[in-house]
This record gives sequence, C-alpha cells and structure tokens, in this order.
Amino acid sequence: MQIIGHRGARNEAPENTLGGFNYLKQLGIDAVEFDLRQLHDHTLVVIHDDNLARTTGTSQPLTDCQARHLPQHNHCKLWPHWPHQEPTPTLTQVLEIIDHFTHIELEIKAVQSMSDAEKIIETLHQNLSSHFHKTLVITSFDVKILTALQKFTSPFKRGLLVEDTSHRAIDHALKLECCQIGWLNTLATQDQIKATHDAGLNVSVWTVNQPERARQLKDWGVNGLITDVPQLMQMHI
Repeated sequence: MQIIGHRGARNEAPENTLGGFNYLKQLGIDAVEFDLRQLHDHTLVVIHDDNLARTTGTSQPLTDCQARHLPQHNHCKLWPHWPHQEPTPTLTQVLEIIDHFTHIELEIKAVQSMSDAEKIIETLHQNLSSHFHKTLVITSFDVKILTALQKFTSPFKRGLLVEDTSHRAIDHALKLECCQIGWLNTLATQDQIKATHDAGLNVSVWTVNQPERARQLKDWGVNGLITDVPQLMQMHI
C-alpha cells in the first residue's frame, strides 16, 4: 500500500503549496494527491477551494483571479509560524517539484458545463508531457470531466472519486474507462474493496489519518492511502 500525501501534506504543511510538496518530498514520500482549477485566463492552478478565504484569509472568488494575481496570495492563514509565504502555485510549478514521483493523483474540481470540462482538459494536455503517462491518474467526482477525457482520447489514466453510497459506482467507473476508484474512507468496507478489485480497478481511500485504520486498509489490499499526516503514517504502518 502506497502512502499518498493529501493536498501535499495537509495537516503537516500548508495544503496545495510548493512548500507542502517540498515537505512531502523531503519525507521521502513519492506519491501525492492535489486539486486543480482553471482561472478565467486559462491558467491551471493547484487549489482546493473556489474562494481564497479559508487558506489566505482574503474573501475573493477564484473566478476573479488571473495569473498575475497569484504572487499576492499567501496560503498560510492556518500556519502563522510557517517560515515563508506560499502563493497560489500553478500546475507547472508543482510538476517541477514532483517530477520524479511514482504516483500522482490530480483531482480536477467540478465545473459548471461540458464546455468548461473540455476547456480544462484541453489546457491540461498542453501542460502535461508524456513523462507523466505512467505515474499520473486524473481523478474527479465530476462525470463531465471524466467524459471529456474520453472524448479527447486522453493517454492519461483516470479515476472516479466516490463520496456517497451509490451501488453503481463500479459500473460508472468501468463505463468511464477508469483504472481506479477513490473511495471515501467511511465507504471503504472490505467487501467494497474486494468488489472494486474484482472489477479490475485499483483502490485509493481518502482521507485516512488514523494509523489503526490505515493498517486495516492495508490488510484489505488497498493500493493507495490518501492521508493528511504522511509522516505519522510512515512511522506507524
């Protein structure tokens, strides 16, 4: 089972920041999950929320931002003693840090329309090199995103994220030509994991921060453990 840093290392460093990804790299962990959104000027940025309030303290919708505004942000609101500022990173900046990681889960956040989905997928392909074909899985809760990947005949692997009790999730994942399902921790039963594997799909589970639960999932054959506390998991599983 691979330890995968959630948004870098969300509870050990500022989430979705260059500092957080460097922290994960310094731990010797080479698997990561992070979030992707597209600005109005088409720039791809790594951020979870659609507003800057929670991580920067500035109540500004991301739709109001352009690339030239990114250096003004500091995502250390929850980390007042972090030694330096952490601006909103672009995808290109993040990829430079994780270039040699063995597993990358890139979650594209939900979009409003199929047109928006196609636009972000087209831009994403322009930003990704073939170097990442073996290590990158593009994941999403949004079926529009995964459908757009099919339409573009994307060479990158894809994964369906599941946070409800839908009994059709495995069928949906297969229809969307996914290679894995990312199950919400509370949905990841032994039977559900077995059924997913029996369908030929890998399993990631999010977000797991208790070592005892992590050891249980390891025994059940989970492929990837997405955690806010990667250093803690290193020590105890």
